Amino acid sequence: MRGQNNESPLMPSFTFPDPQIIETNGISLEVFAAGEGKPLVLCHGWPEHAFSWRYQIQPLVDAGYHVIVPNQRGYGRSSQPADVDDYDIKHLSADLLGLLDHYGYEDAVFVGHDWGAIVVWGLTLLHPGRVKGLINLSVPYLERGPKPWVEFWEEMLGQDFYIVHFNRQPGVAAAVMDEYARQFLTNLYRKNVPATDPGPGMAFINLAKRQDPLGEPIMSDDELNVFVESFEHSGFNAPINWYRNFDRNWQLLADADPIVKQPALMIYGAKDAVPQMENLKDLVPNVESHVLDCGHWIQQERPDETNELMLNWLKNNYSA
Repeated sequence: MRGQNNESPLMPSFTFPDPQIIETNGISLEVFAAGEGKPLVLCHGWPEHAFSWRYQIQPLVDAGYHVIVPNQRGYGRSSQPADVDDYDIKHLSADLLGLLDHYGYEDAVFVGHDWGAIVVWGLTLLHPGRVKGLINLSVPYLERGPKPWVEFWEEMLGQDFYIVHFNRQPGVAAAVMDEYARQFLTNLYRKNVPATDPGPGMAFINLAKRQDPLGEPIMSDDELNVFVESFEHSGFNAPINWYRNFDRNWQLLADADPIVKQPALMIYGAKDAVPQMENLKDLVPNVESHVLDCGHWIQQERPDETNELMLNWLKNNYSA
């Protein structure tokens, strides 16, 4: 990955940027950056890595953007604070703003997939003046209801729902994923795996132990090795701490204006287990939404279509 071209036919034909270690917000972040021009900050999801944006970096650089792709706290060679509260939306947002400060930018367009999208939504609510626009994949705006999110999901979906399980039985799932890291990621990064198999409750624990993967892989073995090596180094506990802050984030966002006023692009996967949001325009009035024929790993499953949507939107809203 670092400074080497990979000859896999699924790999993009460019050299992935070398890592930098940047001090920000009291921690160190491993950051991959390339290009010059207006800044774009690409935020990965769970359980992923900056490498999940490998198909987007060069097209965005070629279009005239400075592309900044961090491994966020808890991932890769970035810091892993010990306190669970250190993974709340306040800290995750401050990390990204620290990157803007490091490079001398007042604002940027932020791009997020999965948990990265949740962070970008939250960052926009907490610091609207520093978000010029946003592009999110898979996870739409998470509306703040009258009950904290984990409490609500526990009532609706039970204690075995994976987010509830991560909160009520801390460390259990992470230990299994650590033990079966390669098998877990091999089973997870597949196309169009039915959301109900191996079950909505203990899905990730069961998935880690599953011997016969379902669906077609979304990446080559060489690509998979980048993710496996990263999680063999970092483990899964710190990334899961992001989930353990859902209710804290619910509290931290209490006083934020719930309407996202910036221009936004939302990209869904038609076969993604994450549901689309029918009333997204009520909360994000300037959003443009698209659905691609793929599962959850949108920018890796459909890189060309994802890039086209992003570049067209950027041309109209954030021209280089």
